[in-house]
Amino acid sequence: MFLSRPCKSENRSYNMTAVHRSTRLMIVPLLVGMWLLAACSSAAPAASGGGPPAARVVASFYPLEYITARIGADRVRVENLTPTGAEPHEIELSADNTASLEDADLVVYLSGFAPAVDAAVDDVARNHAIDVSSAARLDLTYTPIEGGQVAGDQRNASDPHFWLDPTRLADVARAVESRLAEVDPQDAALFRTNTDALVADLTALDAEYRDGLASCTNRDIVTSHNAFGYLAERYDMTQVGITGLTPEDEPTPADLASVSAFVEQHHITTIYTETLVSPAIADTVAEETGATTAVLDPLEGLSDATKGSDYLGIMRANLAELRRGQRCS
Repeated sequence: MFLSRPCKSENRSYNMTAVHRSTRLMIVPLLVGMWLLAACSSAAPAASGGGPPAARVVASFYPLEYITARIGADRVRVENLTPTGAEPHEIELSADNTASLEDADLVVYLSGFAPAVDAAVDDVARNHAIDVSSAARLDLTYTPIEGGQVAGDQRNASDPHFWLDPTRLADVARAVESRLAEVDPQDAALFRTNTDALVADLTALDAEYRDGLASCTNRDIVTSHNAFGYLAERYDMTQVGITGLTPEDEPTPADLASVSAFVEQHHITTIYTETLVSPAIADTVAEETGATTAVLDPLEGLSDATKGSDYLGIMRANLAELRRGQRCS
């Protein structure tokens, strides 16, 4: 550790021989010069940042936490509102959570995904929040059918699960980078470099999916809930969800019968359950149709059952499951 002191040496008395005095005269200036160089260089942070994080960011759920942490690196401290093992659609916020939103330099969230988060942002964080829905291009909608009738209160509900298309997540990363640069202009160049690296990783992942799913013999995927629409659209597949846009939706007996009929008619051999929610409904369809089950992770949050240490690893685990389940060569 270097201590601040005047940039001049002090006079001291030494009882030395002439040889020792000569040696001291050569070494002391060298040491003083090294000390001054180190002290001066430590006064300013390096170009890539330094010292404590410059910004405190709250992200509403895991994919947004992931990209923000990748972009900000050690210059940003990121807090995830959704605890490990929790399902983010229906999270409830504590007083501490609301205080975190209010005190944050930036809140990164997706409107329409978690009602409690939307309400809290409107109350305490409207002026320092970024809603990523525009950058995500949420152009898929869903209208549930209940008892053979359209559920009027959910007609054309926006599908929020954009992050399962890596190219959309890359677009959102660019938008988050821009807002972080406004919060911390001194680290804008670092944020751009980190975002470029993240986008390169997401582009490579997109190519892996395109190649890996190109040869699938069955392009219909049956999932626990409608979380994989953007993935299916990106890679020329069709998703059939047993429940709606949230896993809390309860299918009727007619819904289950309809899905079972689809499975049999389209020769589906794998029904995909998921992490964070019970597999009971998917297991029921599998038992009735003779299909097997496999796990796809919708990446809404992390849990002990998560395969992979981060977004990229989990997405690659999903790709491996899809290749097996859809009989891809």
